[in-house]
Amino acid sequence: MTTHSVPTTYTETRGGILRRLLATEGDWGATVARVTLGAVMLPHGVQKLLGWFGGYGFQATMGFLTTQAGLPYPIALLVILIESFGALALVIGLAGRVMAAGVAAVMVGAVVTTHLRNGFFMNWSGAQRGEGFEYHILALALALVVMLRGSGAASVDRALSA
Repeated sequence: MTTHSVPTTYTETRGGILRRLLATEGDWGATVARVTLGAVMLPHGVQKLLGWFGGYGFQATMGFLTTQAGLPYPIALLVILIESFGALALVIGLAGRVMAAGVAAVMVGAVVTTHLRNGFFMNWSGAQRGEGFEYHILALALALVVMLRGSGAASVDRALSA
């Protein structure tokens, strides 16, 4: 007969949750999904945070997100932090499930608030009023892989959970 131990203290429960969030196998497919998602999101994040790659920087992006996009200040700040620091954490594989969930939330928010009304396709020809949501579906799929499988091989999570 086997018995299962049930956490009896807050510390045991918290440690269990943290262990489950960081747990990951040496899965190279998850690694590819994680690094790709982080590498694609990071330039978007540093556009918003630092103004690199033709971006507008923190102040202007916050102004846009809070006025034109209508996001509350804390949500707009989270978008910038997730796309920059969250993406960097994905690249190195730190808290991959949590960071991927953050990116997924940003992608859903972007589709609902901006891109859904523009249809499926990106605006390759410049004929549409704005960008569609095909890119967001790809990012959501990559995020889902990381949320389900963890950070995979070659990750901080793997080193911490081993």
